[in-house]
Amino acid sequence: MGKLLVVGTVAFDAIETPFGKTDKILGGAATFISLAAALYKTKTGIVSVVGDDFPEAYTELLQQKGIDTSGIEVVPGGKTFFWSGRYHNDLNRRDTLATELNVLADFNPVVPEGFRNPDVLMLGNLHPEIQMDVIRQMRTRPKLTVLDTMNYWMDHTWDSLMDVIREIDVITINDEEARQMSGQYSLVKAAGMISAMGPDYVVIKKGENGALLFHEDRIFFAPALPLEEVFDPTGAGDTFAGGFAGYLAESGNLSFENMKNAVIHGSNLASFSVERFGTERLLEVQPGELSARLQQFRELTQFDIEVE
Repeated sequence: MGKLLVVGTVAFDAIETPFGKTDKILGGAATFISLAAALYKTKTGIVSVVGDDFPEAYTELLQQKGIDTSGIEVVPGGKTFFWSGRYHNDLNRRDTLATELNVLADFNPVVPEGFRNPDVLMLGNLHPEIQMDVIRQMRTRPKLTVLDTMNYWMDHTWDSLMDVIREIDVITINDEEARQMSGQYSLVKAAGMISAMGPDYVVIKKGENGALLFHEDRIFFAPALPLEEVFDPTGAGDTFAGGFAGYLAESGNLSFENMKNAVIHGSNLASFSVERFGTERLLEVQPGELSARLQQFRELTQFDIEVE
């Protein structure tokens, strides 16, 4: 059983899509990542911060999934990070209605002693200085360090972000972010430039159009599974990262060939996440469903062709 440390937000989300809307529900990058990873044979821990308005029932829910919550700081009198958004009809575009950092604004991460030697370190989307702080708290270098980031940090904390990128092995970003980071429209060129900044592997997420994995001169493409209904895309990218990291932590195999499998596992879990609001579907998914949908991925991509 591998050990996985997840650093990121545990939060409240309020979501509106063409199919309905929610009040405050459980959200946050670290929440989606850890719930996805918990579906694998991993010892998963979260480092995050919440206010004392965060329900104990949510903490217990994470613990029931086998997730170690001892690294989640509870700030007395504080309010938990909150995000609200409204999706357009195509679900590919959204408007942010509210972002309240609250206790996240003064977050100083403290990694529990038992998680300072993880096999896999998953740095969720946070300020690069927080991500670097966590890296410095590691007793030994993880076998694999995975980074997620976004446009905001590229715009406002470029130098700090570059410091972090030099320390990591895998970066997972979407196509828009890859183009901004590299200044290249071609994703192949973009991946090459990003790899030169530090990471050995570049994963570029393309939403309903799948994901690309780059390593040296090798490229792998994983499609997104065509679904009858997409209900809420919030957290799909984080769920992908959780499946990716969780599978690698369980298998312990960090070869390019197994990275391909990890991308498929990430895509597989993301396909469940979008079927309900927030984390609801991830909390219900069963091992048999995971296997059946992996078989669908196999049938979607497997073909025989003669090459002369």
